[in-house]
Amino acid sequence: MGKSITFTRPDGASSQGYLAEPAGGGAAPGIVVIQEWWGLNDQIRGVADRLAAQGYRALVPDLYRGKVALEANEAEHLMKGLDFADAAGQDVRGAVRHLKATGSAKAAVTGFCMGGALTLLAAVHVPEADAAVVWYGFPPLEYVDASRIRAPLLGHWATEDTVFPIATVEALEAKLKAAGVGFEFHRYAAKHAFANERADANHLPFLKHDAAAAALAWQRTDAFLARTLR
Repeated sequence: MGKSITFTRPDGASSQGYLAEPAGGGAAPGIVVIQEWWGLNDQIRGVADRLAAQGYRALVPDLYRGKVALEANEAEHLMKGLDFADAAGQDVRGAVRHLKATGSAKAAVTGFCMGGALTLLAAVHVPEADAAVVWYGFPPLEYVDASRIRAPLLGHWATEDTVFPIATVEALEAKLKAAGVGFEFHRYAAKHAFANERADANHLPFLKHDAAAAALAWQRTDAFLARTLR
């Protein structure tokens, strides 16, 4: 359904990505999808394909420049080598701008795990984003300047998440409320990566797919995107 494309970052450099578009083509709202720590793999392409089937133009920036991890230690190494400020302010912002320049009147950002953290940073550093959906991920909260967030936020959090603890989500909520940010956060009795249908294949104790939680989170996401982008 999708294809590889090249788009331009605000600094003029080129970046690669995977673009999935609705079958009908034409002008449709855009969504930038940000990878988990594994990279631009088949699973995250599947998320973009799902959104395209819902009528959106979905673009996944290749933040690891062609590298994909199969094991957790590889993923951790790639994630630690990523410049998060550059990824959010350049790759993600460039992807949002590309969608808007090529036919999307509005564009949102969504991301999972590491991508969730980058989605929050994008809410701060990508003023062109019209909405953001965060899936169980946040950066160190000192990097979240809530006063700069203008787009509405939707967040999905796992109460049994040991990677991104729920206690920090409460601190994030307080920060957003103090700045008057419009947000809607939901909690699920699940583990980290509950919406990743391939999470169990990694045999990592802190990851667990939960089909029911994922279905509810997607139902809420679809409603939020329809409300903010259409």
